[in-house]
Amino acid sequence: MAKAGIRETDLYLPVKRLFEGQGYTVKGEVGAADIVAMRGDEEPVVAELKAGFSLSLFHQAVERQAITDAVYIVVPRGAGRASAKALADNRKLCRRLGLGLITVRLADGFVEVHCDPEPYRPRQSKPRKALLLREFSRRVGDPNSGGAMRRNLVTAYRQEALLCLSLLCEGGPTKASIVAQRTRVTHARRLMADNHYGWFERVANGVYGLSPKGVDAIAVYAAEIGALAAARAAPSAIGADATA
Repeated sequence: MAKAGIRETDLYLPVKRLFEGQGYTVKGEVGAADIVAMRGDEEPVVAELKAGFSLSLFHQAVERQAITDAVYIVVPRGAGRASAKALADNRKLCRRLGLGLITVRLADGFVEVHCDPEPYRPRQSKPRKALLLREFSRRVGDPNSGGAMRRNLVTAYRQEALLCLSLLCEGGPTKASIVAQRTRVTHARRLMADNHYGWFERVANGVYGLSPKGVDAIAVYAAEIGALAAARAAPSAIGADATA
């Protein structure tokens, strides 16, 4: 977001000096571009100035890529954790769009180039991909609407805890190995021992029952337990056997 009291023209001279120090001839407000820098027969360098990150700034910069591949966006350098996070996030976006990113510290005119324009080469995270696929395969049915609040999501782990909860409600305290066998949650012993939701309590070695909070949860999550049972019974339920 643009900061009150900061003008785009405050960014011009520090950036002009940066490019001139690299042998460029720099001129402001050439055509639709805020800054154009030329050096010999090289492609022109274009920079767009804004008082803060905004969607319109990225739109303008992408539009300038119709002129040259060397396009930078320039914003003031902020202070504090929120500014640092915004800078890191927008740097990633710049790299994906093939844009360069420059910040100017207005207090002393210090200019920093955070990334240069270059084609984006995506690198996938194999661990993150594995986690996503594992959650997809373990989850029974489709209990969440896309775009829902994340704190209310039904995860595969919660579904597995509900399966254990339901079985103990029906059969009373049960050996963890039997819970694992009947629910097909192979890590049922660890799940009940970790007791993330506070629903379980160990009544003997390897035997678990419901805590008072677990008894209350049966009524609170009755609809989810019923939907989970129906989804597991459906032949086409994705992930119905994934916990086996």
